Amino acid sequence: MASAPQDALARLGARALGPLGVRRAPAASTIRRVLTLVCPGGLADLLGRHPTSARCLAVDGESARGSRIDTTAAAHLLSAVLPGGHVVAQLRVPDKTTEVIGFTPLLAPFDLTGVTVIADALHACREHAKWLVETKKGHYLLVVKRNQPTLHTALRALPWKQVTARRYDRGRGHGRRKTRSVRALTVTGLALDFPYVTQTAKIVRHRVDVRSGKATRKTVYVITDLPSTTASPQLIAQFTRSQWKIEAVHHVRDTTFAEGASKIRTGHGPANMATLRNFTISTLRTADHHSITAGLRHLSYKPHTRPLDFIGLP
Repeated sequence: MASAPQDALARLGARALGPLGVRRAPAASTIRRVLTLVCPGGLADLLGRHPTSARCLAVDGESARGSRIDTTAAAHLLSAVLPGGHVVAQLRVPDKTTEVIGFTPLLAPFDLTGVTVIADALHACREHAKWLVETKKGHYLLVVKRNQPTLHTALRALPWKQVTARRYDRGRGHGRRKTRSVRALTVTGLALDFPYVTQTAKIVRHRVDVRSGKATRKTVYVITDLPSTTASPQLIAQFTRSQWKIEAVHHVRDTTFAEGASKIRTGHGPANMATLRNFTISTLRTADHHSITAGLRHLSYKPHTRPLDFIGLP
């Protein structure tokens, strides 16, 4: 930034100093200090997107491993992501707690009427389901694993072999052949002892490594308050894949941006840097850059003008 021309500094809002009105870029230490002090919630609201007209919203958490220091655990960030991989909200989970307590504060500011919130097994709790349906007038689709042993056992015992509502998808990518089957079954909340549940699904994923021939199989159960007339096995499969979008965002932050090696570890720095990375990923994907690495390379060819044009800075 120190080598930026005067017109680029003017677009960035750098102050004009002296009788000649020469603009100077802020020092790296100043930028670092601002990042550690700025309210992460305000920055996330400024750069995020509102889930207006969204059909679903995925929630998941990730730790910024590079933020760990001797006396403080790594910052754990809970995010809400749209199907296209756009982060709409992010919240740092207080130290020595779990991301479960951040679920309600993360989503509370948004109008979730008619929106289906998708979350992993950690959030498959009755309080979250009641809050989404009763307070936010939304819907839920929750993954159930062995951390809910009674519910998981009840789901496994359902008559899946007799289910006729099925969906099969086959594909190939990243050197693997993939087959996914979804079986959906109408149930009652009383049968599963879970509020408002009307349907459950069993998702079986088969993967075969093309080169080695190694095959893996994974079975996942999900529950939802959406009835079969609204959520077909195909739609359930689409919603479940939305959960993987948030994992893809975390993967890009770890690999492309080397988040784990970041030296910004104090104050609000880890949360604000994660917000800036999310904004970059979302903006590049909106511009149809399927490869974030290629998109960043494209911007780097004209570093003083192209990024500013890209975000629409006048």
